[in-house]
Amino acid sequence: MPSKFRGGARRGGPPRGRGGKPRGNRSYGRAPRFDNARVADIDEVEREASEEEKPPSEEVSEDDASGSEDEEEQANTRPYLALMQSLSKGSAPQAKRRKLDHQPTEDKSSAKPEQEDVAIVDEDEERDIDHVEEPEEGPETEIVADDDDDDDIPDSSDPFETHFVNPDQDLLQKRLKGIQANEWIQSHTEQNGWRLIRNLPGKDPSGSTTLPGPIPGPSSLNLKSRLAETASRKRPTFDKLEQVLYPLTFAYNDLLFCARTTKNAENLRRMACLHSVNHVFKTRDRVIKNNAKLAKQGDNGDFEPRDQGFTRPKVLMILPTRSSAVKMVNMICSLCEPEQQENRKRFDDSYVDKEVKFSADRPEDFRDLFEGNDDDMFRIGIKFTRKTIKYFSQFYNSDILMASPLGLRMAIGSEEQGGDKKQKKMDYDFLSSIEVVVVDQADALLMQNWEHVEYIFEHLNLQPREAHDCDFSRVREWYLDKQAPHFRQTVVLSAFNTPELAELHRRFGRSWTGRVRAQPATYPGAIEDLGSALVKAKQTFSRFEAASAAAEPDARFAYFTGAVVPSLTKRGNAAGTLVFVPSYLDFVRVRNYFATAPALAGVTFGVVSEYTDLPGASRARSYFAAGRHQVLLYTERAHHFRRYALRGVRRVVLYGLPDNPLFYREIVGGCLGRSEQDLTLEPGQGTVRVLFSKYDLLKLERVVGSKRVGRMVRERGDTFDFV
Repeated sequence: MPSKFRGGARRGGPPRGRGGKPRGNRSYGRAPRFDNARVADIDEVEREASEEEKPPSEEVSEDDASGSEDEEEQANTRPYLALMQSLSKGSAPQAKRRKLDHQPTEDKSSAKPEQEDVAIVDEDEERDIDHVEEPEEGPETEIVADDDDDDDIPDSSDPFETHFVNPDQDLLQKRLKGIQANEWIQSHTEQNGWRLIRNLPGKDPSGSTTLPGPIPGPSSLNLKSRLAETASRKRPTFDKLEQVLYPLTFAYNDLLFCARTTKNAENLRRMACLHSVNHVFKTRDRVIKNNAKLAKQGDNGDFEPRDQGFTRPKVLMILPTRSSAVKMVNMICSLCEPEQQENRKRFDDSYVDKEVKFSADRPEDFRDLFEGNDDDMFRIGIKFTRKTIKYFSQFYNSDILMASPLGLRMAIGSEEQGGDKKQKKMDYDFLSSIEVVVVDQADALLMQNWEHVEYIFEHLNLQPREAHDCDFSRVREWYLDKQAPHFRQTVVLSAFNTPELAELHRRFGRSWTGRVRAQPATYPGAIEDLGSALVKAKQTFSRFEAASAAAEPDARFAYFTGAVVPSLTKRGNAAGTLVFVPSYLDFVRVRNYFATAPALAGVTFGVVSEYTDLPGASRARSYFAAGRHQVLLYTERAHHFRRYALRGVRRVVLYGLPDNPLFYREIVGGCLGRSEQDLTLEPGQGTVRVLFSKYDLLKLERVVGSKRVGRMVRERGDTFDFV
């Protein structure tokens, strides 16, 4: 299991301000839970509900059959010992308090979201393994001519030239006016079985251009010569998905891809790294060549290049864990093949964890995300020279920044001062000239604190507060005109689409070349995956009506208490009921109802949420499997981090559909199937009840399939049965 929950509650949950450095045991207060059948004192319920804003530090590396406190202590101690061993070898810098502009420290959690991430220097703060002490360098001054000769004559077909260097001014101005007026033309196309939804700024159809068609391989891309040879050798031909995504990405379209899997993850990572490094090389080589021209002509020349931004970093990669950063770095090295890697040992000691933590029976996507170092508090700068890659470069000296949302949020800091003289000021100037943003495994970031991601995007491409030795005579004019957000490209790679991702794509995907969402042409539906191999169960989908999206939570709760709960109490058949609740706020509401409602006085229940500590979760699962608890309340975020294979399940009630369609298969097919294998449930006797509304369209389509979703949302009937 992943070692800790960090980075805040997911979407509707209470925000969290602390996170992720490898540490020993930490405590944020007692975890809220209902261990007994009922709660005798109602004040205890209210007190625990208020305490839930304090995020507990949980260890989740628990075997399904285990859960003892000894295992918890062992899981807590292992990363701490590993860290101390790595520090003893001298791989990390000497102990020092955080002093750099871009390394604010963590704060103590606060109940107020706007104050929770304030960075305060603490004398007892533990060692920061990502700390960098390096002076900020000025602009690139190298004047050695590059060995490549592909930049001597600008290529008008190169998207780098047409997007950044020399765009069509008439078309550019039309597109910028369309963006300012929030006018977009939408088109739908299909390529190689993938549906592409494109939004192009402006209202004039004559100004629109067709999407680039599929390409066979890297030979069709405008790559630097040192990358072209390696790319052709590593990946000579593209598969059908790559044929569609590569031309969209290299044309600097904002891209939201909604079908990332463990099978295509490596290819997507290669595409993102190749595009990012190609962009860095073209930017840097252009600056170096212009330096040589300026040095050659002296002070009397009239050559005045515009080839820079305010600061050096050009690519930002937002990733969920240190392990994902390792995969990105390894991919970059395989493409660049550098002669030297500076600070590589320190990187390996700080980011690589070769211990095999999970068995093969764990879900593949779970192992892909949490295997290795699953710390979600990190940030690192990467700098390129002609023959070297340097890790842990100072942010302002870096070309590529890799960070988790929490790590970068802490690096930026907060405006809240609170009268503390030790508190550090905000610094986001290193984000002022970002031209390519890659958000990989965005579905995993949704399970962290999504507010951190939005906060980062809100601070991209702002005018810098300090000069940072910038040569303003060489800054591109659109930077000076505050148009940088409309030249920045945002690439979001996710396993599925959600309202949060769609809003991020709409709100921050403002490139003048337009934005594209790529998704499967049709969804077969997760219920098709159940089949007779897993389990046969009656699956009843019940639609409830809601006047608006804001009224939907109340309407869902009213339907649950009015239509679902009576079926548990009247028949006295509540035993073995698993209630799956995606939203934490809904979970708190349902849990309090079970604890206080007179109608449920005879129903015993337990809870497993993202805030339930390890012993509490083990106890709740054990009581539920033994029948001491008739009902178990279980959250989506807890399942994301733990993937429990629960025993004793006889019926499943989905208070809401999960975002991840794989969870439907695991909760419904896995839990009921396990009960049949354990002979606690007769085959075909399990039941499933699912609540949904028209606002669950995206989730519903992924579960029931594209062919069924329209009828289920629009038809007069509100009950749909599947067997």
